[in-house]
Amino acid sequence: MHALARGRVVALAAMALVLALPAASSRAGEKEDVLWAHLRARVQDAEKRLDGVLGLSVKDLKTGTSFEVRADEVFPQASSIKLAVLYELYRQADEGKIDLGQVTRPPLPRVKGGGVLQELGDKVSLTWRDLAVMMVGWSDNEATNVLISRLGMPAVNHRLEDDLDLDHTRLRRKMMDLEAARRGDENVGTPSEMRRLVEASYTGKGLSPAAARDIRAVLATPKDSPFRVPLPETLVVMDKPGSLEAVRCVTAVVDVPGRPYAVSIETTFLKKDEDGAAAIREISAALYEMFDRLSRSSELGRVISER
Repeated sequence: MHALARGRVVALAAMALVLALPAASSRAGEKEDVLWAHLRARVQDAEKRLDGVLGLSVKDLKTGTSFEVRADEVFPQASSIKLAVLYELYRQADEGKIDLGQVTRPPLPRVKGGGVLQELGDKVSLTWRDLAVMMVGWSDNEATNVLISRLGMPAVNHRLEDDLDLDHTRLRRKMMDLEAARRGDENVGTPSEMRRLVEASYTGKGLSPAAARDIRAVLATPKDSPFRVPLPETLVVMDKPGSLEAVRCVTAVVDVPGRPYAVSIETTFLKKDEDGAAAIREISAALYEMFDRLSRSSELGRVISER
């Protein structure tokens, strides 16, 4: 064979070999699929041990990869619904309808069931932002009710439906309104929609840059929750847990550097409340371990630690 012809054959063969090989990013994606399979197995193990019903929606905010369990089923949200109140507060602040720095005096009487406002006297004065911090960080029910009265429950739900396209997430009653709960007016949402709700706050959807920064700061207020137990204290976690009898839930963005993820974990019909908290702790640990590993790895899985 002529030398030039042989060269063309070799070149074509080499090209065919290159085309036959998957791209590096594709190979990395296949390896990551294995990690997602391990995550699914761990979640399934936690669900098998749970004497109750589990719902989950998790999304890798870098790649868009997601994993869901009963993602479109409606669950009671307990205090996690306060995420909707917080988002509406910052939207109205951006629209000039409320000044976050304005001082207000929460009226008496005040509902019990959580937080610190119930223990304070009638002369206490707080800004609307202060109330938001109390609502998110200490799950203060009275602070939440004061905010709902100021913002308007229809406005919260209108924002959820029209601006965020969340058809099943609804604020139907104030906190500790047991009569409304007995009528079936429960605060509800699906795992998928609650995850999208916290993503809207994290990304600042519809918010000015300043408001987006501040809502993230409020969401990251330190708090005690089963979800945070397995996570490093230095990690930025924007979460809102919730609890009712036979219900434990949490919705959060965990800002792992370079690999943030959003998640909503719901449990209901619990035989024992602690079982729901244990499932949330276990799933939170599984999620963090995977995303932390991904954040420290190259596309091929190599980790170079500082020495």
